[in-house]
Amino acid sequence: MSRYDLIVFDYDGVVADSELLNNRVLAELLTECGLATSLDDSLSIYMGKRWLDCVPLIEERLGGPCPDHVHGEWTRRCHDRATTELTPVAGFLDFLASRRERRCIASSSPVSWIEMGLERFGVGATFGGPIFSAAVHVTRGKPHPDLFLHAASALAIEPERALVIEDTPTGVRAGVAAGMTVVGLCAGGHIRDGHAERLLAAGAHEVVGSYAEIEVLLGR
Repeated sequence: MSRYDLIVFDYDGVVADSELLNNRVLAELLTECGLATSLDDSLSIYMGKRWLDCVPLIEERLGGPCPDHVHGEWTRRCHDRATTELTPVAGFLDFLASRRERRCIASSSPVSWIEMGLERFGVGATFGGPIFSAAVHVTRGKPHPDLFLHAASALAIEPERALVIEDTPTGVRAGVAAGMTVVGLCAGGHIRDGHAERLLAAGAHEVVGSYAEIEVLLGR
């Protein structure tokens, strides 16, 4: 791989090991609403998508409107549990400290959720790059390329000079569609058998199991 001018981090499952937390809570809530949903159901159907794009999927399965309270309760429970359960993805903090490229976060999650995690991990003031959220910065979320292209434009970086680190097929498709190089990272607690193959099928240029492997790809 050639050197890059920008590293674009997804957040959930790439920076924060939060996919299990988020999807376990969502599965609980949907089950309470009468839509029986397992953790694996939530991971396979909703992971990597913004809430706006999850709603029609929920309503299709539910056969009716998604109850109004679900989003707010999901947010509340996730934030409550994050105070004791949220940890960074293994290797992220060391990787962040070792790299000198410009960086940003481009995520489907709200900015408040991302900022809370960065503060919890002790890098809120030192991350050194902006946060772009599909919830506020673009009309179309992943797998459309809009969020990644918005980030590149805001930072005056050509897309081909950006490296994206993603953990979901949805995010991989978005990065590839943006014309960026995409590394699929399988380092979070949510990774299941066959996940690497799904990332490759979505178009990931490389799939790795750790941040140490990304260091090797980039060269120190």
